[in-house]
Amino acid sequence: MQLAPEIFVRAPKVLLHDHLDGGMRSTSVIELAAETGYDGLPTTDPDDLAAWVRRGADRNKLELYLETFAHTVGVTQTADAIERMAHEAAEDLANDGVVYAEVRFAPEQHIERGLTLDEVVEAATRGLASGSAGTDLTIGLICSAMRQAARSQDIAELAVRHRDAGVVGFDIAGPEAGFPPTRHLDAFQYCLRENFHITIHAGEAFGLPSIQEALAYCGAERLGHGMRIVDDITVDEDGSAELGRLASFVRDTRVPLEVCPTSNVNTGAAASIADHPIALLRRLRFRVTINTDNRLMSDVALSDEFAKLHEAFGYGLGDMEWLTLNAMKSAFWPFEQRLKIINEIIKPRYAALRDAGL
Repeated sequence: MQLAPEIFVRAPKVLLHDHLDGGMRSTSVIELAAETGYDGLPTTDPDDLAAWVRRGADRNKLELYLETFAHTVGVTQTADAIERMAHEAAEDLANDGVVYAEVRFAPEQHIERGLTLDEVVEAATRGLASGSAGTDLTIGLICSAMRQAARSQDIAELAVRHRDAGVVGFDIAGPEAGFPPTRHLDAFQYCLRENFHITIHAGEAFGLPSIQEALAYCGAERLGHGMRIVDDITVDEDGSAELGRLASFVRDTRVPLEVCPTSNVNTGAAASIADHPIALLRRLRFRVTINTDNRLMSDVALSDEFAKLHEAFGYGLGDMEWLTLNAMKSAFWPFEQRLKIINEIIKPRYAALRDAGL
């Protein structure tokens, strides 16, 4: 059944993997550059800038994709700019029908003009709170450490310090190859001792060893991307699949995969949406979740991601609900409040869409 485009916006959605500095409005990047004296932008036309970023990101390699962040990070070096970035992210997600989100960023990248790490996080949480006020959106912040740097312990302690003020988890991000999760083992061990949530970028540009380290050594509860788990799955000509030990462990223990289809195509991790391994992972009933990664760089909203999956694989409302419930069950939000969102928002709204014959 073909779904009308507006259904993808109207359906309640949950987003677990979204980078603040990868989701800015191009107009805001230009305005903040003028306000803060940043002169590195390639253009000051919003449409041209958005197109430039998309072209720059869509180069089939993670390291090249990451280069486009220089400008969004460059214009968010003040508390007001960070607060605006977070406020607008919450507004945009709420307008896209997202009812729960966890957005992430790397505080260490926003201290070039003298802000402390705490001031950076406080500005971001203020923005998320104001941007989501009066909407159906519940939103939390994940603090990411850059895996090629050496501040992960500081960022882990920062995240824990703000755990009661909107920060829900700790992550490492950045180039995966050459910077394994165990390089930051002390930070992960600290979070484990503090009973604090951990998600790790693993299995995006690098394969099974990154996933193995994230789970076995670093205590990851979720895998950022995680799509390379398919390297441990053999599919026969008749469609039957044989899972290796790591893939079996991931599925058996219900480790959530924060899959970002469009971004994976941009970075070359998948040739196209139609070729993305999400179809196999969904069929094998891994705990797959759907995410945007970077809304500006990939020119995508969460509703767009679901529309693309509908076009490529015929996913309907039932599939959307299954994927959304996967994400809500996997959120770093308190259990009782997760249940409240599931039972009072997600399930009733999907039921209403079905009852309306949509």
